[in-house]
Amino acid sequence: MNRLGRPRRGAGAGARPGPGGSRAALGALAGVVGALVGALPVAAAPAGYVAPAGCAKPVGVHTAGTPWATELLGPRRVWPLSTGSGVRVAVLGTGVDARNAQFRPGQVEDGRDVLANTARATDDCDGRGTFAAGLIAARPHDETTFAGLAPGVSVLPVRYAQSTKQGEGAVDPARLAAAIDFAVAARARVIYVVLPATRITAGLRAATARAIAADVVVVSPAASGARTGGATSYPTALPGVLAVGAFGPDGAVASTESGDHIGVAAPGRQLLSLSAGAGGRLGHSPTVDDPAYAAAYVAGTAALVRSYRPKLSAAEVVRRIESTAHRTAFDGHHPQLGWGMVDPYRAVAAEGVEDPPGTVGASAQPVAAARANPGARVDPRVPSLVLAGLVAALLLGIGTAVARRGRARGWRPGG
Repeated sequence: MNRLGRPRRGAGAGARPGPGGSRAALGALAGVVGALVGALPVAAAPAGYVAPAGCAKPVGVHTAGTPWATELLGPRRVWPLSTGSGVRVAVLGTGVDARNAQFRPGQVEDGRDVLANTARATDDCDGRGTFAAGLIAARPHDETTFAGLAPGVSVLPVRYAQSTKQGEGAVDPARLAAAIDFAVAARARVIYVVLPATRITAGLRAATARAIAADVVVVSPAASGARTGGATSYPTALPGVLAVGAFGPDGAVASTESGDHIGVAAPGRQLLSLSAGAGGRLGHSPTVDDPAYAAAYVAGTAALVRSYRPKLSAAEVVRRIESTAHRTAFDGHHPQLGWGMVDPYRAVAAEGVEDPPGTVGASAQPVAAARANPGARVDPRVPSLVLAGLVAALLLGIGTAVARRGRARGWRPGG
């Protein structure tokens, strides 16, 4: 079975109910959380600003429970050690709207527009780059329960694609290579490729090799979706790149690309983040299903590690993230989930980290089964993580609603 399994020894795993009971409990609790959190308040979209026609715009401000992916990864646990401060993360995609108020002033640098050959990429009509950057860098804010994984980082936006839609601004490997070269020249310590290419060229291969030689952690998502099938993406599959698979809140594997090159996995469905077009105010997107965003959480984790352990090389950061991931059920390498679910806190705080144990060959039988069943589910024996996260999200959401209603009536008893 293709499942994310129990945490490694010492990772805080609790009692493990049987698989059937875990599935039932997870399904039931997810339904309750969805029903209750869905009924909690979401503020209206910002007034006084209209995004350009056809461009991304916020649907409101998220005021309900903490998003499931945030609860699962637990960034507040690691923030006392590291927020990513001092680390520049290059977000390579469609640009980043620097005007969303959940970015601190100056946090989003000017960057580069490879398409127009100009020195600014701080707008984002498509919205995907802003969404990706928000998952990494959005700062905590009193008016929302959403925050990014590493809010102390600085963001270097590099636009090399105009749109994420098929046939509109398809990824050009030459432009992607130029974007990588710019990020290296600008001294980014982490590069997150939001939109990988579906073909490799000598130029893209060389640019990626230059980034790795320059001690940059390059993070790129696995391909996903019906139109990609099991295709290989680039630079995801190139040596030295931290390739990221994805899963959803129901435990289903969300990415389709598979192979020995997949390093770790992260949440990639039912995600919420910052929206472009907020016009200087807070503004969030609707929830989206896009496994490519799983790599944002891994890029954020790399930034947290690089900030806390600045003497580690890029290769050592990659090994640390892979070694501290929560292993798959057969405790080997999974062709779509890599070494397991990324754990930001353990990646930062763990001591005595070793290289990932075993090889793909040592787990030949379960790996073969995984390839034959790419839609297999992540192990429901992760209830110590997922169920706890859902409960916390539920309680926080209810608490937020109660607090707001209490303040509105001056904390007088209700009628």
